[in-house]
Amino acid sequence: MNRRFYSKVDTWLIVVLIAAFIVSIISTAPAFYQGMWWVAVPVILIFGFVIWIFSSTYYVIGERDIVVRSGPFRWRIPIDEIEDIQPTRNPLSSAALSLDRLNITYSGGRWMMISPKDKEGFLAELERVRR
Repeated sequence: MNRRFYSKVDTWLIVVLIAAFIVSIISTAPAFYQGMWWVAVPVILIFGFVIWIFSSTYYVIGERDIVVRSGPFRWRIPIDEIEDIQPTRNPLSSAALSLDRLNITYSGGRWMMISPKDKEGFLAELERVRR
């Protein structure tokens, strides 16, 4: 049985992204009103991409692996190759929408940071599958 865990989302991240979008719209508005509507297209595409990532970042624990999804991106972490899981607040880019993260080390030093909303439930389910 596969269990899905959605990413925790930090409020500050939402505020920063909304502010960036508003600034982008305001800065492209003059060009848009002068008939250069194509200037706004990249802003709209980027905003759509960000919405896609926010609406589809989750982690699925299966019988053999953890599938990490974030927008168009997908990774597989083989459960039997997990070496360590540690809490972290590392701000490096990852499939996590919060700084309240878990750093999963696997396959001889590879790593992935995730931020399940239900961190305790995620770890309990992973432990259940690993037995």
